Amino acid sequence: MSKRIGTFLVIATLVVAAFYVGTAVTTTSAQTTFVSFPVVTPQPVLFPESVTQEEVVLSQLYQSVTPSVVSINVTARHPSVQGNSGLGDEIIEGTGTGFVIDTEGHIVTNAHVVEGATRVEVNFIDGTIVRGEVVGIDLDSDLAVVQINLPAEQLRPLSFANSDALFIGQEVVAIGSPFNQPWTMTTGIISALGRRIEGLNQYQIGSVIQTDAAINPGNSGGPLLNLDGQVIGVNAQILSQSRSNSGVGFAIPSNLTQRVAQTLISSGSVQYSYLGIGGQDINLGYIEALNLPNNARGVVVTSADPAGPAGQAGLQNPPRNATIDENGVIQPTNVDIITAMDGTPITGMSSLVSYLAAYTQPGQTVQMTIVRNGSEELTLPVTLGARPSSNP
Repeated sequence: MSKRIGTFLVIATLVVAAFYVGTAVTTTSAQTTFVSFPVVTPQPVLFPESVTQEEVVLSQLYQSVTPSVVSINVTARHPSVQGNSGLGDEIIEGTGTGFVIDTEGHIVTNAHVVEGATRVEVNFIDGTIVRGEVVGIDLDSDLAVVQINLPAEQLRPLSFANSDALFIGQEVVAIGSPFNQPWTMTTGIISALGRRIEGLNQYQIGSVIQTDAAINPGNSGGPLLNLDGQVIGVNAQILSQSRSNSGVGFAIPSNLTQRVAQTLISSGSVQYSYLGIGGQDINLGYIEALNLPNNARGVVVTSADPAGPAGQAGLQNPPRNATIDENGVIQPTNVDIITAMDGTPITGMSSLVSYLAAYTQPGQTVQMTIVRNGSEELTLPVTLGARPSSNP
């Protein structure tokens, strides 16, 4: 189980009351004793006259979605120094967050929450505690699916929004278990879109959502929500030197999450499309060396495996001869720049990684638009390969 920091989130405190509604039966020779167990049920909030409409929206959102959000406790065994000597393994316990996505008991969380788990405990806000079984883990996207056994009528799945329709400044809510404080709610905005973060291997995750909603250890796997209570992302990482919130958190987009979750449920693993290239965003050096427009966007191909899908389709490797600018930086004068896939604009590496991961499959043929040497536009049909595995 990785020790990465995931995310999240939001908290409003509801008034609750205990009701004794269930019974367990113990039989003796003398009599039958009925033992009652308390069930904590959220009660309607009585708003004061001074309440604002925004406060009402957030409180109602919290009441609506928290029955779908779970706190996850994990136990895992990892080889320790003593274990390598045959003296035993280290027992690691961790916490994270997840949320229900269907009435079959499937729950989405982060891969790093349940990776290597020997026991998964799933807790609901009404006090229900059940064991979870890991259906599948995808290290490339840092997503996983866990399944629990509960009647469909006890499950309240969250719905997904289209993460391609998000905008910077949009208000968001996160709910999770930071520092083992379950069903905590935090609020913020979408601070940026199109970020890239590292997966649990050498591949990156594209089109990631950046938010200033407070994210801390234990929030991993929780939902990032719009104000309609729809999932727009899965809280996964923070950028911090102190392992605590610094106002820069990242969530895996909902469109990728849906694809990965559905594939894990149906087949247990996910395959991603592969071009076989190395690349980077256009910078000023390329703009000047190739006489490009100052607002040019795309992926500069810095390497292309001749045996890979893009190389086989005709994408060229940059030649050895190159210009060197006044700062001593090498800038090739002859390069291919990827600008679109099947007509969808590619503005940089993040959008290329995201497009391949969310909207294509290995074996699919796509029309790749490139600008060659800064002036010639070409369309190359590329039959995508499967991303080589980086798993041990």
